[in-house]
Amino acid sequence: MGLTEILNGFAIAFAPVNLLACLIGCVIGTVVGVLPGLGPTAAMSLMLPFSIKYGATAGLIMLTGVWYGAMYGGSTTSILVNIPGEAASVVTCLDGYQMARKGRAGAALALVAVGSWIAGTLGLIGLQAFAPPLGRAALRFGPPEYLALMIFSFVILSGLMGGNQIRGILMLALGLFFGIIGIDPILGLPRFTLGPTVLMQGIDLITVAVGMFGIAEVIQVIVTPEGPQEVKKVSLRELYPNAEEVRRSFKPTLRGSVLGFFIGLVPGLSPTVATFFSYSLEKKMSPHPELFGTGMVEGVVGPESANNGAVVGAMVPLLALGIPFSATAAVLLAGLKMHHVEAGPMLFKDAPEIFWGFVAAMYLGNLMLLILNLPLVGVFARISTVRPQMLMPVVSILCLVGAYCIRFSTFDIWVMIAAGVFGFFCRRWGMPVAPLVIGIVLGPMTENNLRLTMQSFGGHIFQIVYHPVAMIFIVSAGLFQLFMSRRSRIAQTLTQESEDKV
Repeated sequence: MGLTEILNGFAIAFAPVNLLACLIGCVIGTVVGVLPGLGPTAAMSLMLPFSIKYGATAGLIMLTGVWYGAMYGGSTTSILVNIPGEAASVVTCLDGYQMARKGRAGAALALVAVGSWIAGTLGLIGLQAFAPPLGRAALRFGPPEYLALMIFSFVILSGLMGGNQIRGILMLALGLFFGIIGIDPILGLPRFTLGPTVLMQGIDLITVAVGMFGIAEVIQVIVTPEGPQEVKKVSLRELYPNAEEVRRSFKPTLRGSVLGFFIGLVPGLSPTVATFFSYSLEKKMSPHPELFGTGMVEGVVGPESANNGAVVGAMVPLLALGIPFSATAAVLLAGLKMHHVEAGPMLFKDAPEIFWGFVAAMYLGNLMLLILNLPLVGVFARISTVRPQMLMPVVSILCLVGAYCIRFSTFDIWVMIAAGVFGFFCRRWGMPVAPLVIGIVLGPMTENNLRLTMQSFGGHIFQIVYHPVAMIFIVSAGLFQLFMSRRSRIAQTLTQESEDKV
């Protein structure tokens, strides 16, 4: 983590185009955060075509600003209206809205904004510390090591899907299949195209993401329309927390920041999971756990710090290894590829200015979000009261334009619409859609590394035992699967015993 690199990064970040991209991303992300349901994945997917003209560095800064801003903005409506702007702010409703009912909405919003800023800053320090060494270590990785890492990621993803594990695995397999449709990269022959030549270029990830997260949300709103919500008014003078609230927030903010960052490093664990972990931790460590849910400030600042820390943590494997561990990270990876930038170990060697410019810009973006979210909290909160009948047509048009602009193909529009209808029914049937998006990204990567590994081993896959790093990943995957199976059997036994007693 050299001083020269980060200073060069700030020189890049202060370029007018990068500052503008950062501001645009932060504002759009905050707006998306306060709009219930839309989410950062759909917003980033829509922004991809518009980010092309800004260049690779500014495009990455803008997209990450959207992701980061959504984490900030989601807490606003959770506290003021009791409606989570996005999934990672669900936990904030438990105590945040209760604080608002007690007249402490301003204090909650201020502490959350400062806590998110601290979490983001600490996370960026961690990103600087971990990503470059991990990237240098990954330079020694070959196809066997990457294949083993993919297997490890799939096992972790499947094991963390809870009650939807079978459904999650099916969606992941479906994503893997969609990812390999098109021209075989080695033989040069079409596969699974069913005849039409349009499928030879494959199914675009962004088209599917826009459909499953954007169009599906439009359909959901049409089916279940909701009226505008009443927003509690917060003036600037009400934003100041008292000394007791500040004292009680300090340790939860630090714990949430560190916990969220390391959760972001784990495949399959998202900012949403980080918030639940943080809330549970604060409840266990509190001398008054019975008061959680009645307006405890620890239950607000801890989870909100955790979700911002998890966003930055998820960028470590994305930038250092080129592997996304969430649907949002997959969209960000697709954005890099659109700018002809390969995330992974070579990023730090071939394009260090992109990484360090991005880090420096996020320091500035983190500060921008703090400044935006304090004085303009009332403005952003009122956005959530916009009638869906006015908002959804705009979202639909943006989805159509975004899908068409990627490859200027009308076929992509039909794919987006089909993905949207499919995503809507997946929600109704309880099928997780994030594994499908991740599968589309990891499918070609897994296939290429498998085929290269088989070629280097002469078809004898068991020679992978001579690669220590690969074996560490495979053994870890096996141990994790054994642990999850044992935990599942124990849970079934306890459930059966309780049913027998009844």
